[in-house]
Amino acid sequence: MTCTTTPSCTPPGCKTPSYKPLSHLTRPREVIRQFTPNWFAATMGTGVLALALAQLPFNLPGLHAIAEGLWVFTIGLFVLFSLLYAARWVMFFHEARRIFGHSTVSMFFGTIPMGLATILNGLLLFGLPRWGSEVIPLAEALWWLDVAMALACGVLIPFMMFTRQEHSIDQMTAVWLLPVVAAEVAAASGGLLAPHLADAHAQLVMLVTSYVLWAFSLPVAFSILTILMLRMALHKLPPANMAASSWLALGPIGTGALGMLLLGGDAPAIFAANGLPGVGEMANGLGLVAGITLWGFGLWWMLIAVLITLRYLRAGIPFNLGWWGFTFPLGVYALATLKLASLLHLSFFSIFGSVLVLALALMWLIVAKRTVQGAYKGELFVSPCIAGLANK
Repeated sequence: MTCTTTPSCTPPGCKTPSYKPLSHLTRPREVIRQFTPNWFAATMGTGVLALALAQLPFNLPGLHAIAEGLWVFTIGLFVLFSLLYAARWVMFFHEARRIFGHSTVSMFFGTIPMGLATILNGLLLFGLPRWGSEVIPLAEALWWLDVAMALACGVLIPFMMFTRQEHSIDQMTAVWLLPVVAAEVAAASGGLLAPHLADAHAQLVMLVTSYVLWAFSLPVAFSILTILMLRMALHKLPPANMAASSWLALGPIGTGALGMLLLGGDAPAIFAANGLPGVGEMANGLGLVAGITLWGFGLWWMLIAVLITLRYLRAGIPFNLGWWGFTFPLGVYALATLKLASLLHLSFFSIFGSVLVLALALMWLIVAKRTVQGAYKGELFVSPCIAGLANK
């Protein structure tokens, strides 16, 4: 049917595009009812872009201001999402608790502490020069909160996988990584924060805790990566709506490398201040070697992820909040690359890290635009945990 319109009439059968906010929802309160932790992935992607832009090896006019603005925007998003998700638990408690039995959405609990970690890191990068050492007690409190949430996600979500949820190897994707990697992200944040603490003993406690968090997370993440490689060899790629999950494997590798580089850099001074100078020098060397090794492993996964994404693009990738999975893993890998550049003074890492940050910025623009459009229409407010339940 060919539709023609005049200023005075709209022929029957011709649909006029709706520009009404939340037009895909039956009522506005569905925003709260359908809100899931998946949204916190946007705080991870936005926060890591702010951190990456601020650490580029060159200075462009206004670049630092843009990075700081993105950090403030991340704080706003995190507060908004926290309020919406808390409101869901208050208003729709019996529906909200169904998430613990869902094999995919429950994994996104890990995005909450990881999103908070980017805010904490930004507090040191942007807040410290602006407000001085007064921000350190706040940063320390946020870090311990982040640690508690990361440990809870890293233990309780896998426990529910083993006891309450239904899983199969052919349906497995890299989202299994999300709850266990949160501890590794907290470890890297501890590496940034520890040198700023005034007390030498407090520095040692945070450093050792960060090493424990790193070990708490990385071996489990690598176990999942092993299963993931077997799953893809036996059952091939996941459905197109999970395309972005191919990048999630880069997250624990990039974060692991960054954590080792940061903790190793802190180790000599902190261990020496606590009477263990030999341990600090050894940790420094091991941190650099481990960081380079993990970076090389991450390069393999990144190239595989690029090839997988190109294959998906041939048939088209439907947009969903999972697209934020393209951002954070690439961001932490870029940060690890730039950290290697500052330690080794090799131009290759500076150039390659800058290219990765540029790719991250372009991907963020694409995903952010699609997210705003989908949120305005209400298309992205979908909770699979309550699919099939009648509206209440």
